[in-house]
Amino acid sequence: MAQWGFMARIQRALLSVTDKTGVVEFARGLAALGVELISTGGTFRALQAGGVPVREVAEVTGFPEMLDGRVKTIHPRVAAGVLAIRSNAAHMAALADHDIPLIDMVVVNLYAFEKIAAKSDAAVAELIENIDIGGPTMIRAAAKNYQDVAVVTSPEDYAALLDELHERRSLSLATHWRLARKAFEVTARYDGAISQRLSRIRVEDGDFVDSADTFGPVLHLDADRSMGLRYGENPHQQAALYTCRRGGIAGAEQLHGKELSYNNLVDLDAAWQLILEFDEPASAIIKHTNPCGCAEAATLVESYRRAFEADPVSAFGGVLAFNRVLDEETAREISKTFIEAIAAPEYTPAALDVLCAKKNLRLLRVTRAAADEPVLKSISGGFLMQTADTHRLTREQAVVKTERQPTDGEWRALMFGWKVCKHVKSNAIVYARPGQSVTVGAGQMSRVDSVKVGAMKAVLPLAGTVLASDAFFPFPDGVEAAAEHGITAVIQPGGSVRDEEVIAAANRLGLAMVFTGVRHFRH
Repeated sequence: MAQWGFMARIQRALLSVTDKTGVVEFARGLAALGVELISTGGTFRALQAGGVPVREVAEVTGFPEMLDGRVKTIHPRVAAGVLAIRSNAAHMAALADHDIPLIDMVVVNLYAFEKIAAKSDAAVAELIENIDIGGPTMIRAAAKNYQDVAVVTSPEDYAALLDELHERRSLSLATHWRLARKAFEVTARYDGAISQRLSRIRVEDGDFVDSADTFGPVLHLDADRSMGLRYGENPHQQAALYTCRRGGIAGAEQLHGKELSYNNLVDLDAAWQLILEFDEPASAIIKHTNPCGCAEAATLVESYRRAFEADPVSAFGGVLAFNRVLDEETAREISKTFIEAIAAPEYTPAALDVLCAKKNLRLLRVTRAAADEPVLKSISGGFLMQTADTHRLTREQAVVKTERQPTDGEWRALMFGWKVCKHVKSNAIVYARPGQSVTVGAGQMSRVDSVKVGAMKAVLPLAGTVLASDAFFPFPDGVEAAAEHGITAVIQPGGSVRDEEVIAAANRLGLAMVFTGVRHFRH
C-alpha cells in the first residue's frame, strides 16, 4: 500500500494517563523537540510538578473538567483535532472555521479496571466507576486516524518513539501503524475484561449478586503471540505459541537448545503437570503426552534412575520434567541417552555445563502458574472449557471395598499409581510400586486392553505391583487379567453397575481393592 501523502510531524500532543510511569520524562523529551503539550487532571499536575511546560485541556476546550473528572476530553475541540484528516480540505477548513487546533499525538492509558475486577469484594459501583470512557474514545479516535496521529498506549514505547523523533524529526508510517494496531488491541482487551466481569453479575430481588457459574456467557481470549513455531503437529500445519499468564510451560524461559516445536510444548506441558503432583523429589518421562516412566525418591537422581528403568526404550527421544533444581549427578544420568527437552524449576551451573554439551537439547526453566487455569480445547465450530482437574486424593478419602485391607506398602504404591494414572490418556492403566510407575497401558478402546498392553510393555517384573485405573472396571475381566501378572491391589473410582462382581473377583483372587469415588478421564 502506497504511503499516500504521508506526513508525520508531531507538533501537538495530548497526554492523559492512569499509569504515569515515565510520562514526565517522555513529556520533557517531547517538549525539548518543540512539541506543544496538552494534558488533563492528574497527568497535568504531574507534568507541572516535573517542570514540563503544559497547557490544561480546559484551556483548549474553553470548558472545565466536570462530573468528578468523567468529562474531560470528550469535547469537539479535542475530538475534531484528533479525527481530522490532514489531506482532506473540507476537514481542514472546518477546523479553521472553528479555530480548532490539530492534535498529532495522543498519549493515553486506561483506568485499571482489571485490577479492581480481580478483587473478590469489589462492589458493582466500584467496578462501574473504574470503567474508562474518555480514554478509549481518544485511543480509538487516534487509531482510526493513524496516518495523521500517533497513538501511544504504553510506557514501554516512550523511549523508542523519542529516539525516532530525535533521529528523523517525525515518525514513520510503519510506527504509526504499529501503534494503531496496538491501540485497538488495548481497547479490545479492555472491553473484553469489562464484559467478562460484568457478565457474572445478575440482579436478584433488587440486589447485585455474583453468579456461581465459573464461566460467563461469552468467552474472551486474551493472549499474546510469544513465538512462531516451525510447524504444528505435522510439517504441513502452521503453528504459533500464545501466552496469557506468567508461569507454566507457555511462560517458561528457554536456556539452551534448538527451537521448540509444537509437539515439544505439548509434551513438556504434560510432563510439567504430572510432576507437580509430587512433594518428594520426582522425575517424569513423557512420550506423546503419556508417562512412560515416573518416580519419586529421596534424591532427584535416584528418582530419575527409577523412572528411566521402567521403560528405557520409550524414554529415548522423550521429554523430561523435574520438581527440584536439576543437579549435576542427575544431569550426567540424563546425558547417557537422547532426550528432546527438559522442564525444571532451576538448574545448577554444573548441570547446565553437562547438559549444554548436547547442542540440540532444549532446556526450560519453569515457574508455577499463578493459579490453576481453565482447560480450553477447540472443536469444529467452537470451544470446550472446563476447570482444571486439581483433585488430590488422600488416603482417608479412599474406601476399601474388599475383605483384605491393603498393606502399608500397597497403600503407598496405590496412592502413587493414582497420581500417575490421572495423567495417562484414557482408558488409563498404571502398574506401580511405592514411588515408581512400572508400566503403563494408555489410550486403548477397552479397559481390559489397556491392562494387557501395560503388561505386554513391562520391562520390570509385575509380580507384587498394584494397579491403578482412571475409571471403573465395567467387567471383572480387567482385574482378572492383571491378577494373572501378579498384582496384589487395585485402586479405581468405582461406580459401575457391576461393581459387586468386580469386588467379588478381587476377593476371590486375594486382592485388596479401594475405591476413590473420583475418576480422571483424560482425552
